[in-house]
Amino acid sequence: MVERKSYSTIIGHLSLIIGVLVVVFPVWIALVVATHDNHSFMSSVTPLWFGHEGLKVFAQLFDGSAATGGISVGRMLLNSTLMALGITVGKITISILSAYAVVFFRFRGRMVAFWLIFMTLMLPVEVRIMPTFQVVADLHMLNSMQGLIIPLIASATATFLFRQFFLTVPGELVEAARIDGAGPIKFFWDILLPLSRTNIAALFVITFIYGWNQYLWPLMITTDARFTTIVVAIKHLISVPEGEVMWNQVMATTILAMLPPVFVVIVMQRFFVKGLVESEK
Repeated sequence: MVERKSYSTIIGHLSLIIGVLVVVFPVWIALVVATHDNHSFMSSVTPLWFGHEGLKVFAQLFDGSAATGGISVGRMLLNSTLMALGITVGKITISILSAYAVVFFRFRGRMVAFWLIFMTLMLPVEVRIMPTFQVVADLHMLNSMQGLIIPLIASATATFLFRQFFLTVPGELVEAARIDGAGPIKFFWDILLPLSRTNIAALFVITFIYGWNQYLWPLMITTDARFTTIVVAIKHLISVPEGEVMWNQVMATTILAMLPPVFVVIVMQRFFVKGLVESEK
């Protein structure tokens, strides 16, 4: 029994180590290539250790002297952060209010409204993107932060998740709040929001990464380099019609683009676990 347990532990640790190496190795190569000049990477042997360039490429990206159209990576990171945060906050706000109205208010057509929202999941992005683009163009929101954020804040999935959670709230809790004189706003703010912190934390992580990784929509509605996001910038760095691709700059930009989502996952994971523990008490 002890030997079987020790073997399973060893196999588990080996599997974990192999998985970590598979995930980390491409990131390591990207970091190493960012410290070499472009000719070293274009040679037949890919370097596996840091080069003599050090952090020089990163400095070029931030001062705008790299092949990024004169726009610093710092500005692109700011654009992506504002876009991701705007989409995240907008999705969570609209979804939780919609679910609250559907579950706790009795009005004619509420379930029809919910199923109409839910049916939008059946429409692929390719079907919706051209009408959405036309609406944004008619509202003069091209090349603007509003145009990047507002069309992407509706979420049928988040509305469905909040609705399913609100359905588990005991009716006795609602009655007790009504007896204590809590109105709809107070009940929502003081009771439902604290109970929903686990769902909000999970959706925040998922939605932030969704907003951060947007490529097609920012590419369509932005022609002004001031609104370029970091994901679109990586594509522009790779798509060089004439001349060689500056792979050290591409890899450095990729590393920088990974940092904010990783930071959000690490920070919000702690709150997510804390919410799970508190909800079980």
